[in-house]
Amino acid sequence: MIPAPTGGKGTIVLVGAGLGGALMANLLGRAGFAVRGFEMRPDPRRGPAPAGRSINLALSARALHALRVVDLADRVVDIGLPMRGRMIHDQAGHTAFQPYGTAPEHANLSVSRAELNLALINAAEAQRDVGFQFGMKCEAVDAESRSATFTDAATGRTVTASGDFIIGADGAFSAVRRRIQRQDRFDYQQSYLSHGYKELTIPPQPGGGFAFDPNALHIWPRGGFMMIALPNRDASFTCTLFWPFDGANSFAALDSDARVERFFAGVFPDAAALMPDLAAEYARNPVGSLVTIRCFPWRDRDRVVLLGDACHAVVPFHGQGANASFEDCVVLDECIREHGPDWGKAFSLYETRRKENTDALADLSLANFREMRDHTGSRAFRLGKGLEKALYRLWPARFMPLYMMVSFTRIPYAEAVRIARTQRRLLRAVGGAAGLLLLALLLVLIGW
Repeated sequence: MIPAPTGGKGTIVLVGAGLGGALMANLLGRAGFAVRGFEMRPDPRRGPAPAGRSINLALSARALHALRVVDLADRVVDIGLPMRGRMIHDQAGHTAFQPYGTAPEHANLSVSRAELNLALINAAEAQRDVGFQFGMKCEAVDAESRSATFTDAATGRTVTASGDFIIGADGAFSAVRRRIQRQDRFDYQQSYLSHGYKELTIPPQPGGGFAFDPNALHIWPRGGFMMIALPNRDASFTCTLFWPFDGANSFAALDSDARVERFFAGVFPDAAALMPDLAAEYARNPVGSLVTIRCFPWRDRDRVVLLGDACHAVVPFHGQGANASFEDCVVLDECIREHGPDWGKAFSLYETRRKENTDALADLSLANFREMRDHTGSRAFRLGKGLEKALYRLWPARFMPLYMMVSFTRIPYAEAVRIARTQRRLLRAVGGAAGLLLLALLLVLIGW
């Protein structure tokens, strides 16, 4: 068994050193805890991240607030690019810009997942009693002894670590969650999209510049499938193709270099012309799946607690996955500070504050996939979004579009949905009243 470090407030066993786990280590270390972190993947500081699995991040108000708490916001802003709206590409190569908001600060930050993860890990390990071990696969979790057992990929040896409690931040297919699923009355649901994703690249232009506007999220909506592209600091774009696994227009149908190149030239012509390694990259990069996970409870008494994708994985179409995980970390840290060392009370309050909101985000993310894929290219959609922004400019204290509430405020997700629903009812009522007034005026004018 690995000896426990001597944190002033206790020792935490943290399973997972991805975005949520690394941020949580920062928060716990700053609060005076000793943190022993274990991650199944290799140390990201010792080699490049695997190709084709990143889905670039769009950080917004929630993530930036969490990063400010650990004094990393300025550093992350320096490695990102602000995206102030969607740039829609039609099949003829024409573009139309749809701003996210009404002010320059209404922007999402495009950030490399790998760079952000490195910044969080390095900041965490700079603290006195925080450390990670990589290549460590979680084999078992024993809630009774508050311990977890890991296998070292390099040596094959088995080690066990124990602490005051265990945090499972080990992703959608969490080994920690599998352990607490053995509890009586544990609810669990996972749902896959019929679409998967594949990453591609638009490299910098010959002169070193960007191929497209670097301050926009680029979308090629094609009804039933789409491609998006997020800008990178090196003037490249990370493209993600969201496509059905099977069918006529699907990953299964593109089974040769010639078909790949012919398809892209016909469906994404402006992008295809800028992708010199398209066929080779398409063949090389894997197809990933897209899953939504909901579960409850998120804890086993006062001994184990989950955060991030381990308890609420969402599809990436609202750009809120990392934002929601970071918000989990902030709320869990607040609950621990308020109620520790009564860990059971702290964990109960944490899941109460977060569960409704992450369920709301799961629904929003699925709905935004349909919106991005099927509606962003339509004139009616653009008119509707324009009306929302006009109302916000007129009555900013009374009306805010749902997207702006989700991305540019810290209004809880579920509350944002409730506010948006009330706004829609009000607009329908006002529209109905205006229609009746116009009808009455018309009848007066014609002398009815």
